[in-house]
Amino acid sequence: MSPGVRTPRSQVWLDSLGEWTWPGQLATAEVAPPSWVPALPPAAARSSAPALPEPWQRGRRVLIGVLLGALAAVCAALALRGQLGLGGPAQTLPAAHRLVAAPALQPLPALEKVSTDHAGSTIAQASYHSVALRHQGSFYVYEPPGLRAASSSGARSGERYPVLYLLHGNSQSARAFLQMGVQGELDALIARHAIPPVIAVMIQGGPGANNWRNIGAFRYESYVLEVQELVDRMLPTVPQRGGRAIAGLSMGGYGAMALTLNNPSRFGVVESWLGFFNGLQDELRLDSRAIKALGLHAFLYGGQADKIADPSENAPFAEQLRAAGAHAVSAVYPGEHNLETVHAHLPAMLTFAGHAMAAAVAPAGGHAAR
Repeated sequence: MSPGVRTPRSQVWLDSLGEWTWPGQLATAEVAPPSWVPALPPAAARSSAPALPEPWQRGRRVLIGVLLGALAAVCAALALRGQLGLGGPAQTLPAAHRLVAAPALQPLPALEKVSTDHAGSTIAQASYHSVALRHQGSFYVYEPPGLRAASSSGARSGERYPVLYLLHGNSQSARAFLQMGVQGELDALIARHAIPPVIAVMIQGGPGANNWRNIGAFRYESYVLEVQELVDRMLPTVPQRGGRAIAGLSMGGYGAMALTLNNPSRFGVVESWLGFFNGLQDELRLDSRAIKALGLHAFLYGGQADKIADPSENAPFAEQLRAAGAHAVSAVYPGEHNLETVHAHLPAMLTFAGHAMAAAVAPAGGHAAR
């Protein structure tokens, strides 16, 4: 498909930029969904088996009740011992959308320092064998000034930090966030008390257009939850949904929104940067009760000249989020589907996430922006 040719709206599913670069260095083109993305969820087949005799049905119901009671007792015992590792308030997801909790007791990876800048913040990296991916996973961590020194000296051990999780676009590296200046922007915002000190986690996803979803052999949604639980065990985080934000650009914007809707008890803030929302309307309807009960802060924005992710989708989806009970805002800025557009609005996006998390954690003794 030649650059600039739009596919029908129903088929705008992915972006395909190869290795992202700055404007003028790489042509962009839209692609149709891959073969493993269904156009609509397959209809459940109706069983034609004859009904069991009534006495057998009663016996089966009794047996199922006994088994469910035993399972509930085991789960309660594990929860009391702190081995479930679900994180945040009780799950409120519809049963069809609940995921198996990411393993919380796997060995913790080493967090190795990569660099420290003049402001005193540190970039560190962790690599480990991911249970969700069945191969190596990795992520970068922005540690705000003072966190590493306090941890090594044992001082201020009660201090907890909100966490921003960042998901990259199609075929990108997690280092794209460092290349666009996340470290320097966070340093500046924290130094002038525009936002509280926060931790930022840049997760390295797989190649290609996986959309950060669990589809077929791809288990990237479980992988993000796995990283979130590891980070809560490795670092002094605020371990509640109000202290967690997730944002992504392009394919990562779609992944951030899908993860939030599928796991409303995990993340209290979500942002989509040049993202898209294909197929998420049904998930939003399913989770509207959870959003009304728990609350959600959302910011969605697109680029006016974006030929990959339709910018006209941001305002309607933000309106649907508001109807579901979220505090959601949207914008369309000048710019195309590239890192320059993301870089131009990075301070505003980091400020929105920081303010939303500060408001949620301040009553519990967390940081608050001044």
